[in-house]
Amino acid sequence: MLTDSMTNAHKAKPGLNGWLAMIAIATGAWFAIYSHLTDFADALIGMLGLSRETRLGEAIHFFSYDTPKVLMLLVGVVFVMGIVQTFFVPERTRALLSGKRLGLGNVLAATLGIVTPFCSCSAVPLFIGFLSAGVPLGVTFSFLISAPMVNEVALVLLFGMFGWKVAGLYLGLGLLVAIVSGLVIGALKMEKHLEDWVQKLQSGADLPASTFSMSWVERFEAGWAHVKQIVGKVWPYILLGIGLGAAIHGYVPEDLMASFMGRDVWWAVPAAVVLGVPMYSNAAGIIPVVEALIGKGAALGTVLAFMMAVIALSAPEMIILRKVLKPRLIAVFAGVVATGILMVGYVFNAIF
Repeated sequence: MLTDSMTNAHKAKPGLNGWLAMIAIATGAWFAIYSHLTDFADALIGMLGLSRETRLGEAIHFFSYDTPKVLMLLVGVVFVMGIVQTFFVPERTRALLSGKRLGLGNVLAATLGIVTPFCSCSAVPLFIGFLSAGVPLGVTFSFLISAPMVNEVALVLLFGMFGWKVAGLYLGLGLLVAIVSGLVIGALKMEKHLEDWVQKLQSGADLPASTFSMSWVERFEAGWAHVKQIVGKVWPYILLGIGLGAAIHGYVPEDLMASFMGRDVWWAVPAAVVLGVPMYSNAAGIIPVVEALIGKGAALGTVLAFMMAVIALSAPEMIILRKVLKPRLIAVFAGVVATGILMVGYVFNAIF
């Protein structure tokens, strides 16, 4: 009986045609729902007897619109990137980066940071893996900076909220920060500031054997597993982030935000970076806060600098990296990246 049940469960798994049909239906439903999110939010506050002219009404409208919007974008992006991950597993990524010249390796590493769905919690094992495979320190840092800061979720959400110009410029400047920061750290020859046990690994471990002959059904299954794993972990942070964004959007006085993060205040960008470092969030959780701050009159460059500091220079990440890096190298890493983030903020404020 048990064997028959397991066999029937195995047979119940969809094949390629089944997956394609489900993806087609889900895609159609996704676009249909996404195009009516504003109508849903309007109807909800109407049912509650509220108006967007009130603080509570505006906060609830923001939350009821952004929550499904962000979650839908996240599910779609994570599913696609889960499939991409079957082509760009860590072993292949390390193989692609090993032995590359400084400069070319930095560009390649920063670019791979976009299409490889590794969050900041993966920084330490990937960092060690790259170094043990012979990847230069500066090249490794380019990947380490790019992966959380210029990731696919941030780009898609920025595109959905602010348009292709903002997303494109963020992509270009984010890559520039990752590439230049890696080049600077590589030029400083700071390998001796890795922790001793990490330096011993640089003798070069063999890459584990991997197979890339997966079927498309297996890739689709991997994509769905990625959705359950990632979205299942981050959705509470998304709700917290959107809730904070809604509170800011509905209750924080516009004059207060403009005075702190306004374009004409020279110290706003460095202050925003300093404010972002103690915090910890991912792009999906912090972008709704960015949107709310901009809606209150804050300058785009200032709040993007705040976002970059939160996801690329957070204190929790520094604590994790302390297991691998000595304090001087952590300080150089933070200083170089913070300088790049400041430049991004000022450039955005000058253009937009």
